[in-house]
Formats: sequence, structure tokens, C-alpha cells
Amino acid sequence: QVQLVESGGGLVQPGGSLRLSCAASGIIFRYAVMNWYRQAPGKQREWVAGIDVGGTTNYADSVKGRFTVSRDNAKNTASLQMNSLKPEDTAVYLCSAYLSRTYWGQGTQVTVSS
Repeated sequence: QVQLVESGGGLVQPGGSLRLSCAASGIIFRYAVMNWYRQAPGKQREWVAGIDVGGTTNYADSVKGRFTVSRDNAKNTASLQMNSLKPEDTAVYLCSAYLSRTYWGQGTQVTVSS
């Protein structure tokens, strides 16, 4: 059974940082393309960042230079370091793993507010 479990969300002030983690089980993690998405209330799900099996990363323009995606194949974990957070970054953040099909986690809430 495939499971993706996100953690690390919370409430942070504008300009602050958070580090999200996505722990994967039930898949051969090193072969999975990992992506982070976010969904704010009333808005469509938005792709945020991704990292392929070779470690190549890509980012949405809205987060480029502020967010960093990484992976640790030994720990079956993907991470999203988020710096210089803005109120518009407030959303539920979800990780996905693509390995023949796409698997999704349940998400973790990130709220950026003073």
C-alpha cells in the first residue's frame, strides 16, 4: 500500500520559513518523480516544485528563488524548504509521487499571517 505523509506545516509570519517533508512508503522511492502542489481555499490546485529521479529541480515562477525542493532516497523522503514566505503562500501543500501513476498525500496546512 502506497502512502505519502506530509508534515511540517503550520502558522508562520510573513518573511518566515518552514520546511515541509513528505515521507513515502510502499513505492520504490528512488524511481519516483516527486512534486509539490498547493491548494488555497476557492482556488485550483497549483504545481509548486518538482524533483526528478536524477535530482533535477523545477519551480513555479511564484516560488522561484524562495523555495527549494530536495529528496533523500535513503530515507524515502522529499522536502520543500520555504523561505521568505508571503501571505499568498497560504494553502494546503500536498506532495505527489509519479511512478507509472500518480500518488497523493493528504496535505499539510501552511498559513502565512501576522
